[in-house]
Amino acid sequence: MPRFVVHEHFASHHHWDLRLELDGALMSWAVPKEPPLKSGIRRLCILVAPHDLSYIDFKGTIEEGEYGAGKVEIWDKGTYVMETRKDNKMVFVLQGKKLKGRYTILRFDKAGPNNWLLFKTKEEHKIDK
Repeated sequence: MPRFVVHEHFASHHHWDLRLELDGALMSWAVPKEPPLKSGIRRLCILVAPHDLSYIDFKGTIEEGEYGAGKVEIWDKGTYVMETRKDNKMVFVLQGKKLKGRYTILRFDKAGPNNWLLFKTKEEHKIDK
């Protein structure tokens, strides 16, 4: 199963980095506010350069003067299942310690090609008859 990690990044601007293992790399978004743990919360996320797969286990300090300087901690990690993957929309089910359930990430072109919206999708409940 593909893996994901969310890094909490204490850089010049405190943020989180959502990274999904995809196509041999970690597709990555910077999330200015804590990723949503429940439905009804939407978070802006900015697509950044893909990271090497080895970065999935990284935690530590990036030295001053380097790109992303600051302390990096693993906020959550686990595996996921991709349900839908299109150029401007992905739907996936995260199986982490904090992030659990179906999430959607949408690109909204009017705000720029790197701006996406992340939210937890309400779970559908089956009605037994």
